[in-house]
Amino acid sequence: MRWRESLEPRGLRRPAAFLGAAVLAVLVLAACGSSSSGTSAPAVATTTSTAASQSETTTQPAPPALKVPGCRSVPAPASRAGEQASKPTARLDPARSYTVRLATNCGPIVIRLAVKEAPKIAASFAHLVQIGYYNGLTFHRVVAGFVIQGGDPNGNGSGGPSWEVVEPPPSNLHYTKGVVAMAKSGAAPAGSSGSQFFIVTGASANLPPVYALVGRVTSGENAVEAISHVPTEASPEGGEASKPRIPIVIEHATLSVH
Repeated sequence: MRWRESLEPRGLRRPAAFLGAAVLAVLVLAACGSSSSGTSAPAVATTTSTAASQSETTTQPAPPALKVPGCRSVPAPASRAGEQASKPTARLDPARSYTVRLATNCGPIVIRLAVKEAPKIAASFAHLVQIGYYNGLTFHRVVAGFVIQGGDPNGNGSGGPSWEVVEPPPSNLHYTKGVVAMAKSGAAPAGSSGSQFFIVTGASANLPPVYALVGRVTSGENAVEAISHVPTEASPEGGEASKPRIPIVIEHATLSVH
């Protein structure tokens, strides 16, 4: 429900004889929390001018914009909640090298895809890049010394492209700094992936080898570092305080073949 305030018109003069009674009536109404509509309204901070004998709303200055070293301030992208994507069908040539460049407002991040170690996941990730799926999505989760996570059209860790690719990662995989892997729910099979991915920012994430391998960051470590230090807060739904307080946006993603 949206509260609405009931205001009395200004400029009406009352006879002096009734001034004391009027003031007393106002004080009684205020003490009882009444309004002309009979509904209690939220308190409003006011300041009184003795010269004019009127209440005026105090206007507070807007807080300064949050500045994050290494990151440009950008508006939050339009919602793409529920957006789906076509399924990947192409295969990548294992004899060639594939890199993905994520242009973010904190700088570019270049990822070399693990075509030989994870051909299905590499092809799926490359497909999403090629169709522009990641353009305008965000890094919605930042956990200092652990990971930065993005690629969700819902922007909160609950979305994906409506399909999954499953390819268990190598059993000896260690999620060390710079490794890129696909996020999955706890109940999903090992190696399940949609569109959400994470980049390890700590020395080691100490995770079991159940998250599908994408590749490794080969350039743009400074951008990853900048994102990993963005101030965070809890989301409106609650939970861990990992929601960036400013938009961290994948402005454009491109695929290069060598």
